[in-house]
Amino acid sequence: MELRPLRVMILLISLIRVGQAQVFKPVLSVEPNSPQIFRGERVTLTCRISGGNGPYYWYKDGVYSHGSAENYYTIKVDQSHRYRCYGSIDGWFTTWSNEVTLSVMERPKAVLTLQPDGQIFSGQEVTFTCEIRGHADTEWMYNWNKDGVQIFSYTESSKYSFTAVESLSAKYTCSGRRRSDSQTSETSNTVTLTVSEKPKPTVRVNPQSSVYTGDRVTLNCNLLSNGWTFLWYKDRVQVAEDTNTLHDTVSNAGGTVYQCKARRGNYDSELSDTVTLTVRALPKPVVSINPDELVYRGETVTLRCDLQDEEDSDWIYSWNKDGSGVSSEQEYRISSAETSHAGKYTCRGRERGGSHSSHTSDAVTLTVSGESPPVSLIINPSRTQHFTADSLSLSCEDQSDSTAWTVRGYTHSEAVSDCSSVSGSTCNISSLSTSHTGVYWCQSESGGRSNPVNITVHHGHVILDSPVHPVTEGHPLTLHCLSRNSNTSASGVDFYKDGSVLQNKTTGEMTISTVSKSDEGFYHCKHPERGESPKSWVSVRVLSDGKAPLSVLKLLSSAVAASPYVLVTIILAVKCYRARTDPDEDNRPYRVIEAEASV
Repeated sequence: MELRPLRVMILLISLIRVGQAQVFKPVLSVEPNSPQIFRGERVTLTCRISGGNGPYYWYKDGVYSHGSAENYYTIKVDQSHRYRCYGSIDGWFTTWSNEVTLSVMERPKAVLTLQPDGQIFSGQEVTFTCEIRGHADTEWMYNWNKDGVQIFSYTESSKYSFTAVESLSAKYTCSGRRRSDSQTSETSNTVTLTVSEKPKPTVRVNPQSSVYTGDRVTLNCNLLSNGWTFLWYKDRVQVAEDTNTLHDTVSNAGGTVYQCKARRGNYDSELSDTVTLTVRALPKPVVSINPDELVYRGETVTLRCDLQDEEDSDWIYSWNKDGSGVSSEQEYRISSAETSHAGKYTCRGRERGGSHSSHTSDAVTLTVSGESPPVSLIINPSRTQHFTADSLSLSCEDQSDSTAWTVRGYTHSEAVSDCSSVSGSTCNISSLSTSHTGVYWCQSESGGRSNPVNITVHHGHVILDSPVHPVTEGHPLTLHCLSRNSNTSASGVDFYKDGSVLQNKTTGEMTISTVSKSDEGFYHCKHPERGESPKSWVSVRVLSDGKAPLSVLKLLSSAVAASPYVLVTIILAVKCYRARTDPDEDNRPYRVIEAEASV
């Protein structure tokens, strides 16, 4: 078909205009210009056309999305899309712009951590770390908040360190801002910092009681929180570390002081309170012998093993005579001494239920003599107790010359003196007073001594009539409860032995038909109206080989005669006994044979 000239001209002009529009290709750009766009961010798509005057059109993933007279298009991205645009110049449309792909990713969240973790204490260095996870290749600035208030605005450091102070409690958060385009992360999790007072560990020790040198003790350093190492100090010097349990062998007697402290990193706790162990040297027993190391055949001898200052421990005792075991009791009692009992005695203690044994005591040598005391002290009236204002006669009798003996005594004056009103070897006291209460014996110029005798003078209304000298085993024993003035037995009285009622409501007289060693003890009587008598010791002489042995009192007498220093022994014996009996000085029975004294 043949074109007309006018139509040809119009077609040529149209083609020229289209060619001119195609020369102007739009340029599509994105602000902010980042290869990573976070979900929810706003971006601006700008369609730039040189000389363009609109309108402008945007397509998303090939589908028309938006048209505007303005060359920019702001959107809130939610996912990845491809965008293109085109526009017009003087009513002529341009070609398509370049294609821009928006790569959308989730907005990063800051993660806040605290070191050290766990309980924080005053004075401890703490460090917060703000991490934008998954974006290690991105440069970030950091914002810090405390209790919702900004404390640092976008610093370059991802760490925030400071020294914790006591009683601090606060909530911390952080966030990040991308250095390249100021895009921000989400706010971090909240970390609450609570600061406690500086910890102080406690020390427990086993065993808890005092210990002996050579013992092994175990100490534990305890702190409620975890993650600590421990340091130990003994007498202020560090002895161990990195363990909360210390095993130690104590060596020096006296006090040993232990402390510990805990360490976590470069932070130290307070020192614990001190734990002081009382360390004692193993004790050495002391042997006492009663009445003396020199005794006579048939006499009763008691050896006692004492661990001084060890009252808080329960000990088992063992006795050895010349190296052989003879007893496992604290007191080793020989009821009737024979020459075979003579020898060297030692004792030793072992802690009951424990592993400790004491040292061995020094040896004590017991000598058993077959001789008899050279003289006896005779009392008239023959009883140990007397009323004030009564008269009393004391005389020395032996088988040779009785005039060579003098009666001496130790009384309330606490001095040894000769008896007044002496006639030969007899001392007569016309009117007794309580000051005459004491121990009396016979003494020769050559130093010989008799058996001592206890005399008690009572100002009350009742006394006990008991024998002065020991009663032979198997013989009868008769006691009377005497009333003042009448000196006759009172009726309706009670008799006591060692503080316990033996007989009650008697006629004032009590008889033991056949005495034995078990009848030894302190006796007294009590009247319901007139009161009670002082206490007196009744000794029982044990028979041996058909012979009546000498009493312990006579044994003491012979020991006195043989040893010049026995005077001091008697004095100490009386003092010891007086300290153990009734504090009423007029109601003190003297018991020389029970005193534990040595010189």
